[in-house]
Amino acid sequence: MKVAIMGAGISGLSCAITLERYGIMPTIFEKRNRVGDRFINAEAMFEILNRPIKDCIPYIKEKFSIDLQPIKEVNKLTIHSKNEKSNIIGKIGYTNIRGRHENSFENQLKKQVKSNIIFNSKYEYEELCKEFDYIVIATGGGEYATHLGNYRCDLTCTIRGATVVGNFITDNPHVWFNYNIIPKGYAWLIPFSDKEANLVIAYPDYPNNIKLDINDMWEAFYNLACSELKQSLKITDRFEIARYMMGICIRPKIDNTYFIGNCFGTISPGLGFGQFASVLTGVYCAYDILGRAKYEILTKPLFKNYYNSLILRRFLEGLDDYEIDKLVRNLNNKLINKFVSKICGNNMRIDILKLSTPYMKLINRIKESKK
Repeated sequence: MKVAIMGAGISGLSCAITLERYGIMPTIFEKRNRVGDRFINAEAMFEILNRPIKDCIPYIKEKFSIDLQPIKEVNKLTIHSKNEKSNIIGKIGYTNIRGRHENSFENQLKKQVKSNIIFNSKYEYEELCKEFDYIVIATGGGEYATHLGNYRCDLTCTIRGATVVGNFITDNPHVWFNYNIIPKGYAWLIPFSDKEANLVIAYPDYPNNIKLDINDMWEAFYNLACSELKQSLKITDRFEIARYMMGICIRPKIDNTYFIGNCFGTISPGLGFGQFASVLTGVYCAYDILGRAKYEILTKPLFKNYYNSLILRRFLEGLDDYEIDKLVRNLNNKLINKFVSKICGNNMRIDILKLSTPYMKLINRIKESKK
């Protein structure tokens, strides 16, 4: 059995590790010259987005024998709106590092892979189809799925970020919802040490946003972050991604071709990130190749989670700064805060995103009818 994996990212390497456990040695084709050959950025895994699974890092190790070490377990998430600030307290997820960093998820997975990785690969999908029995597309975006007529793009986003030096509490990321500065978008600060963090803005490429100057947007947010964190943040590295497609494949598998990771559609449209789902698609794809399960069946919950997350995004986009301020202010109520912290916690299985979807859909429809 000859298996080709296009891409040595989280999903591709998770697929390879799983295949190797059952005696299959795939060939991995990576167009860059090393695993994690991209800018360094910190990300977060919030458990509320991964339900009904609880505590995803131990779950990945116990269920799939894939060992991932996060930067830190999140014990506090600080939420900023235009005029308010509140905290969600408790063990609600993890932070991790991506890219060139030696402790990135990509490099951690690389150490667990025995299969051959061909770097600087020039091979295209059409060539590999002629040589391999199975093709796994894990190239980190929806381009190949689009090329094969198998991708639904719901929006594109522009992301600008920087590594900043300051003084940080590593288990306390921050998120900002301030539409006055970042219309219909958000920003975050995620520490990856007590001295370094990622500061990032992300917003959808809607016509009114395209008219705006990203430099002005970034400068306004950077100054706001420095003010609210009460420190001057020194920028040491920058990155920018323009018009990144956020969507999902129409079919997870076509003949003997599998779509995994961001080619499948694992990034959450609601709040971004998608590391856990990327691991799952890699593992599930391997199970199908091995004849242990059906990829189409295993990925059904991931499709549902994606669509629920998309509804969350539309709900958030429909709010204004006054409404967001009100939601954030309510979190400062002790009873509400205790309830929210509990349902966001690592030990909770209740799928709040799924349960709240009908309500958000209703609100979205009401607001749309008033336009």
